[in-house]
Amino acid sequence: MLDADGHVRPGWTELIGALDELGPEEVASRFERADQYLRDSGVYYRKYDGVEGKERAWPLAHVPLILDESEWLTITRGLTQRAELLETIVADIYGSNELVQRGLLPPELIARNAEFLRPMVGIRPASGHFLHFCAFELGRGPDGGWWVLGDRTQAPSGAGFALENRVATTRALSDIYGKMPVHRLAGFFRGFRDALNAIASGGEGRVGILTPGQHNETYFEHAYIARYLGFMLLEGEDLVVENGKVMVRTVSGLRPVDVLWRRMDASFADPLELRYDSRIGTPGITEAIRQGSISMVNALGSGILETRALAAFMPNLCRALTGSELELPTIATWWCGGEAERRHVIDNFDQMMVGSAFATGLAIEDTDGTVIGGTLPAAERQALLARLEAEGGAFVGQEQVHLSTAPLYIGGRLEPRPMTLRVYAARTRDGWTVMPGGFARIGATSDSAAVAMQRGGQAADVWVVSSEPVERVSLLPGEGEKLVRISAGSLPSRAADNLIWLGRYAERCEATVRILRAYNARLAESSNPDLALLKDTRAYLDGLGVDASVPLPHGLLAAIDSAVHSASQIRDRFSPDGWLALVDLRKTARAFAERVQPGDDATRAMTVLLRKLAGFSGLVHENMYRFAGWRFLEIGRRLERGIQIAGAVAWCTRKNAPEGSLDLLLEIGDSVMTHRRRFSVIAGVNSYIDLLVLDSLNPRSVRFQIAELHQQLEQLPGGVEDGHLSAAAKSALSLDTELRVAEPEDMTTPRLSRLGIDIGNLAGLIADAYFA
Repeated sequence: MLDADGHVRPGWTELIGALDELGPEEVASRFERADQYLRDSGVYYRKYDGVEGKERAWPLAHVPLILDESEWLTITRGLTQRAELLETIVADIYGSNELVQRGLLPPELIARNAEFLRPMVGIRPASGHFLHFCAFELGRGPDGGWWVLGDRTQAPSGAGFALENRVATTRALSDIYGKMPVHRLAGFFRGFRDALNAIASGGEGRVGILTPGQHNETYFEHAYIARYLGFMLLEGEDLVVENGKVMVRTVSGLRPVDVLWRRMDASFADPLELRYDSRIGTPGITEAIRQGSISMVNALGSGILETRALAAFMPNLCRALTGSELELPTIATWWCGGEAERRHVIDNFDQMMVGSAFATGLAIEDTDGTVIGGTLPAAERQALLARLEAEGGAFVGQEQVHLSTAPLYIGGRLEPRPMTLRVYAARTRDGWTVMPGGFARIGATSDSAAVAMQRGGQAADVWVVSSEPVERVSLLPGEGEKLVRISAGSLPSRAADNLIWLGRYAERCEATVRILRAYNARLAESSNPDLALLKDTRAYLDGLGVDASVPLPHGLLAAIDSAVHSASQIRDRFSPDGWLALVDLRKTARAFAERVQPGDDATRAMTVLLRKLAGFSGLVHENMYRFAGWRFLEIGRRLERGIQIAGAVAWCTRKNAPEGSLDLLLEIGDSVMTHRRRFSVIAGVNSYIDLLVLDSLNPRSVRFQIAELHQQLEQLPGGVEDGHLSAAAKSALSLDTELRVAEPEDMTTPRLSRLGIDIGNLAGLIADAYFA
């Protein structure tokens, strides 16, 4: 906030003055509003504090970092130069290898490097470039000068979080943001999206984002960017290489993809030629790259540029390759494989950060065993010095970093905390474009290592303030741009599978909740758990894996967890409101499980859960576009409801069913009022079967579910080809016809049980057709 002379930097005066005018209470209220937005949007990252990572709310630092446009132009020039330099270096490493031949790079820094992927040597990227998207970690010293702490070329993360930081911060400070000429971020993403689409337009496929999956620490960002840019979100299992081409497994069969924006480490991409134990890659993708049928962003093997020891050679490489000095200097680094450099590190050991030469993390974060020499106990100090002498090539020394600070809002006050800046550069049609912002990582304490997100660091929006009004840009198509519609059959099979199971689990939860509510209502009335009807209901639930003696049984909680899990696999295709409703359902159910008592208390709890389930179903049903994705979700709901209703009717209408079973059945089927209107008071068991199995107008009946299934299956890709129905559509039509001509007395208990099995077999036919 202050320069080396103690003067307030440009832009800060306006921001601090505006915050001061708001007053402490209003500022606190607004910052809470930003946090609430992030919670409502489900923004999270995965923090690893053991074997298993946990989802944590995104830690927003509410006060943005202000940078003047003139200062930003200096950063932009320096990073553009650096991106071009890195492109030249990686092209040489996997190409002619002249840098090693000329002595500009030591051969062991390449040959011993785990990030050097030998199968990629000699392969020229189909796009013509190795690098398309880079991130740079910058630090600012007390004198105001910027330097590069690290390069991110493997699979740079955080750009999506930068967008969410901007949205959340402007929610809190909309009036201040509106008055200040802050550069927008949308233009950066639009340029990169258009560049990737231009690469893909040379083939017949599309652009996809290749993610390791939901357990990655930044999976939320992968899904968010996929939604924002309109790209497919793909996992390794979604892809297959056929005849040298990368294809996506979709519900319409194999479809080509031409560009993959890779968000996983390169070595995991191909278990056939790279890391054999990878379970998230696609066998044969290296060969597809070799044949030029797929463009990988960034190229496999580009992670070698993140090697910490490479920083020691960047100044000389820049001079040798461009004839100029680095416009943004690199943190002073000495590779200990050279005698003079090793001696310098040993002589200045107490002031040095010493770590692995092949590390790719930032030394200041101390996440990979990096130590400051002067902080070591005597025995460890001597052991490390001995290793430096014996195997210097494995180590690197860097000067200690003293970061400048930025204001962090803590307990109603602004406190100075160390700060680093992450900036993004994308290759567009006009060359390298630098995002006018990025995000700043603010330390939780005065320790520089505390800027790491895994160590409690917070992320601040970055406002690049212009002296003139800025252009307002968006991702909406401009006038005259061609309208491109996406095929309904481009839905990946994995996504369709998860949508079906999401529908099934949601419906299973509802059926279970309805039975538990009816059970606990009768328990509250009689206070006798040994009542025949209650014992019979418990037996039925036991067969479903639900223990009714517990108010919130594990079987119900497991079904809710399974629904959340299925939804988490398709976050890019799931609305934020729908996700929030589902997470809220799980949170409420877990809270009830800790305090709800059997009987009336459990009845009220089930009613609350039922309302939340209805809210979730309504959001999804009303808001999802009627594309293939919605159809698979709907198919899942209809399959499960048909199975559940058929099973309940078979159980409650059997000959030895206890007294009260039919009334219980109407409650389970949510058809009490309908039955009263449709039939006389003295109606027998056939009226219940007619209403809940054969009635085509009752949305709870089995026949209604079968008719809906038949309709949706015919609308799916391959549902009707050349006038012939698919196997699944034929099966649904056969079941529909059977129920159309059946009479209530025909639906005996064995036939009802078989009906549930037949619906389950229909699910198998759907899986064979679209997921195999």
